[in-house]
Amino acid sequence: MKVRLFKPSLGDEEIQSIKDAFDMAWLGLGPKTREFEKQWTNYIGCKESVGVNSCTAALHLAVSAFRFPKGKKVLVPVLTFASTAMAPIYNGLEPVFVDVDEDTLTISLEDLERKCDKDCVAVMPVHYGGYPAKIDEIMNFAKSKNLKVIEDCAHTAGGEYKGKILGTWGDIGCYSFEEKKCMTTGDGGMICSNDRELISPLKSSRWVGMNKDTWQREKENSISKSNSHWYYEILELGYKYNMNDLMASIGLVQLKKLPEMNKRRMEIIAKYLDGIKDCSSLKPALPYDKNQKCYWMFMLRVKNRDKFISFMQQKDIATGVHYMPLTLHPYFAKYENNTPKAISIWKEFVTIPLHADMTNEEVDYVIENVKAFDLLE
Repeated sequence: MKVRLFKPSLGDEEIQSIKDAFDMAWLGLGPKTREFEKQWTNYIGCKESVGVNSCTAALHLAVSAFRFPKGKKVLVPVLTFASTAMAPIYNGLEPVFVDVDEDTLTISLEDLERKCDKDCVAVMPVHYGGYPAKIDEIMNFAKSKNLKVIEDCAHTAGGEYKGKILGTWGDIGCYSFEEKKCMTTGDGGMICSNDRELISPLKSSRWVGMNKDTWQREKENSISKSNSHWYYEILELGYKYNMNDLMASIGLVQLKKLPEMNKRRMEIIAKYLDGIKDCSSLKPALPYDKNQKCYWMFMLRVKNRDKFISFMQQKDIATGVHYMPLTLHPYFAKYENNTPKAISIWKEFVTIPLHADMTNEEVDYVIENVKAFDLLE
C-alpha cells in the first residue's frame, strides 16, 4: 500500500464547472471569479473578498494595503512558510521573527511583547497546521500597541476560534487554495476583510494597477456600446496577481465540499489520536481537539525523526517536515532573532498523511506502522 501525504479531493463536479468556463470561452478574471469571491465572503462572514493567484500574493497585497512607511517592522512567527516573512520584505519592511508557543506552535505572546518596539507596525499570526493562534489575546495586544493584524490562514479554511471564523478576527485575513490545502483551486488565494475601504483598492493592485479589468470593460461595452469601452487608467504600481475563472470554477465546487472534507480530516485525526495514544517514542505535535472543525495537517513529535522517516519510506508511507525555523535558511539568517524554543523543538517534527480521500484502510495502515516503529524504540 502506498499512502500519499496530501492529495486534493476532486471529482466530476469540478470538471463540469471548468467545462462551463470553457463553454463561456472566458478563462481569465471574470464572472466566475466574482461569484467565488461573493460565495467565499458569505461563507466566512466578512464584508469583502479579493481573489488572487496565491496566498503569497494575498499576504503581499494585504501588507501593501496599509501603506506603511519603508523600513518599519512587522512581527512574524519564525515557524511558518517563507511567504509570511517575505510579504513585509516585498513591501520594504523588516520581518521581526518571534518565537512560538512550545505546545501550540503558534506565535508566542510573551516573545511578541518582548520584541515589539516603536518601529513595529503590524503582526502576522499564523494558524499553524490549522491550530488557532490565541487571536483574541493577540488582538488585545495589537490594539494596545496600535498594530495592524494580518491573519495568515493558509492552513485553515472554515476553522473557528471561540465561535468566530479564523481570518475574520484581524484587519485582514489571507487564505490559500494551493493544491494541498483544505480546499483547492489548483493554486490561488483570497484576501478578506470587514473593512471594504481597506481592501477594495487591492482589486486594482492585483490587476497591474488598472482601474478596470477586462471583464468590467467587456460588460460596459455590452451595455453602453460606447466607442471608449476599451479605455482604462493605471492608477498605481500593480501586480499580475489576479485569480482566473478556471481557478474559480474549481473553487466554487470545492467550497460546497469543504464542510465534508473538513469533517473527514477530523475523523482521520480522531483515529490517529486514539491509535497512537500509548506510544512512548512519539506524540502528536499539537494539542489536537477532536471537536475542532478544521486542521490541515497531522504532525508528530518523534525523538528519532530521521529513523522514523526512513522506516515509513520503507512502508511506502509519505512524510514531510513542516517547517524549519525560517532563520535557519540562508536568506533569512540575517534576521536571526533569538527564538530558542522553535530552534529546539522543530527537530522532532514529522508530518504524516492527512487528506479527505484517505480510506480507513490507509489510515489503519499508517497507524499500524507508527506503532510498529514505536515498538522498535
